[in-house]
Amino acid sequence: MVEKNLCEEIKRKYYEEDKYPLSLGIEIVELVPGYSVVEMEVTEEMDNFHQITHGGAVYSLADTAFGLASNSRGPAVAMQVSMNYLAPAFSGQVISAIAREEHITRSTGTYSVTVQNKKEEKIALFRGVVYRKKSN
Repeated sequence: MVEKNLCEEIKRKYYEEDKYPLSLGIEIVELVPGYSVVEMEVTEEMDNFHQITHGGAVYSLADTAFGLASNSRGPAVAMQVSMNYLAPAFSGQVISAIAREEHITRSTGTYSVTVQNKKEEKIALFRGVVYRKKSN
């Protein structure tokens, strides 16, 4: 029950205080302990000079899912992340990022994030490790 309440508190804080992902239109679809799904509609402003979605926009979506999932069990900060881009996204698409907890200890957590389009075609794979801060 404590973790469920924490997820509700994180959602509230996200929509009130997390200005950067909100400026990209990133919405929380699901948040439960160790797992999150977020999505955004890709706009023309997110295009790069190849007329595909800028890697930074895709990264921001994945990082948001990672941050939500990892903080769902208490305060956590990123220690290391990596991202592999597999296919392009295009303006007009809605893309989502699904973050899953893979391993957790008292002090660290490891997460995998899949970015995909509505056809469930993979766009990117993200992996991250967090340091789990002690709660006050």
